[in-house]
Amino acid sequence: MTSTAAQEAILRGVMDRWKASVDAHEPQEVAACFTRDAIFQGLHPYSVGRQGVAEYYDSQPLGLVADYEVLETRQWADDVLFGYLGVNFSFTDRPTIRVTLSVTLRRVADEWSIAHYQVSKLG
Repeated sequence: MTSTAAQEAILRGVMDRWKASVDAHEPQEVAACFTRDAIFQGLHPYSVGRQGVAEYYDSQPLGLVADYEVLETRQWADDVLFGYLGVNFSFTDRPTIRVTLSVTLRRVADEWSIAHYQVSKLG
């Protein structure tokens, strides 16, 4: 097991790639942050696999920006890491949406990717 600082560094490495791709409206690059069999639950019905992730982010408006903060991390195994984040999705033409995001990262061949993504909109 790694330290909390090391866990957060791993999580930030993946989520920074995710954020950069979301902010640039690059759906295929967002999808590349996920495992091939990832379970994805945004604010619409869930999908499995990168294609569903790409379609979800392709449907998002231009100008969408994601800002996140790491709230918690847990390392469940050497190759499995959990992250709990607060995320603000900002738009050019409507109010910001605040959500919580749970992700499970999986390491495959020394690369960490999102294997499970679950958004919750509270309130």
